[in-house]
Formats: sequence, structure tokens, C-alpha cells
Amino acid sequence: MLVLEQNRRIHSARSQRIKVFILYILIRIKTIWLKWKSFFSSHDITNKLIEFLVLSEPPEPAAPKKISGGSLDRDISLAEVEKEKRNSFVKAWEESEKSKAENKAQKKISEVGAWENSKKAALEAKLRTIEEQLEKKKAEYGEKTKNKIALIHKEAEEKRAVVEARRGEEVLKAEEMAAKFRATGQTPKKWIGCF
Repeated sequence: MLVLEQNRRIHSARSQRIKVFILYILIRIKTIWLKWKSFFSSHDITNKLIEFLVLSEPPEPAAPKKISGGSLDRDISLAEVEKEKRNSFVKAWEESEKSKAENKAQKKISEVGAWENSKKAALEAKLRTIEEQLEKKKAEYGEKTKNKIALIHKEAEEKRAVVEARRGEEVLKAEEMAAKFRATGQTPKKWIGCF
């Protein structure tokens, strides 16, 4: 997704430059057309011609050339053309290298972003797995603890029942002995409790 966005930005910047250049050319063509149209639509052509030549932008002054031999001028002009050609090649190479460097950097940045996203996703998946395992263990331990609590409660109930049964037996035994002592008229030889 980052790659697409970065490519859109690069193409957008290029298209902006192209649009500005085309707009500049269209404005220049329109102004020249309007000047020539107004020039030829009038009847007074000589005044318009003078006005056009005087008021229009003056041409850029050309480099002064020495008037001497024909071959020397030709050599100088060929050297200038060669220099301009070399400069244009250098400029084109420079732009090409800059765009290569920019594209390479954008590609590396997108690779780093993709690497980061994949690592984050892997760690988040691992974290979710660990959380699920912990939840499962928690549920298992909870179930085991509930089972142990139920077992302890059952054993406690059994022990209570045994104690209640013994108490009942002892109370019954004490009542029987008391009835026997009453019936025989004897007194018990042991006193219950310590005083």
C-alpha cells in the first residue's frame, strides 16, 4: 500500500511539472497569437508593425561573433553547438541519475515498510496464540479447581455425617446408661467433665 502511495506521489510530481510546462507553452502561444491577430485585423498595418516591434519583448542578445574568416566562425559555432550538446547530455544524465536514486530510495523504503508490517503481524499473531493458550490453561485450571473444591466439600460432608453419627451414638448410649442407672438405682462411678 505504501508503494502505491509513493508511486502516486512520484507520478503526481512528474505530471505537475508536465502540466506547468504545457500551461506555460499554451500561454506563450496564446499571447503570440493575440498579438498577431490584433496586428493583422487592423487596417493600419505599418503603425501596428512598429508598435509590435517596439512593445514586444526584445530578443535575447546573441553572443557577439567576431567577423573574420568563414572557417573560424564555423569552428567557433561548431564548438558552441558541441558544448551545448554536451551540457544537455550532462543535464539529461543528471536528471536520469536523480530519478534512479529517488526510485531506488522509494523502493527500499517500501521494502522496509513491508518488512516492518510483516514482523508486526507475525508478533501480533504469536501474542494472540499465547493469549489463547493462557485462556485455555486458565479454563482448565479453573475446572480442576472447581472439581477439587467439590471433592473437598463432599469429603467434608462425609466427615460431618460421621461426626453426627458418632454424636448420635454417644447421646443414645448416654441416654441408655442414664435409663439403666435410673432403673437399677445406681449412681455412675465416673463424673463427666473435669472440675
